[in-house]
Amino acid sequence: MAKFVVYKDIAGYYRWRLVAGNGEKVAASEAYASKQGAIRSAYRVKKLAANASVYEV
Repeated sequence: MAKFVVYKDIAGYYRWRLVAGNGEKVAASEAYASKQGAIRSAYRVKKLAANASVYEV
């Protein structure tokens, strides 16, 4: 099962990464000053991605 992992980077900012069930990193966020900001972002992506379309260009 995929999961969002929130962590602190070496610069002291918070980020999230989306990790597939097999451990592969499939998406990553920008840096956030607060842990709560990174968590809110992960929830927004989770909500938006459920209805997102895939386009080929």
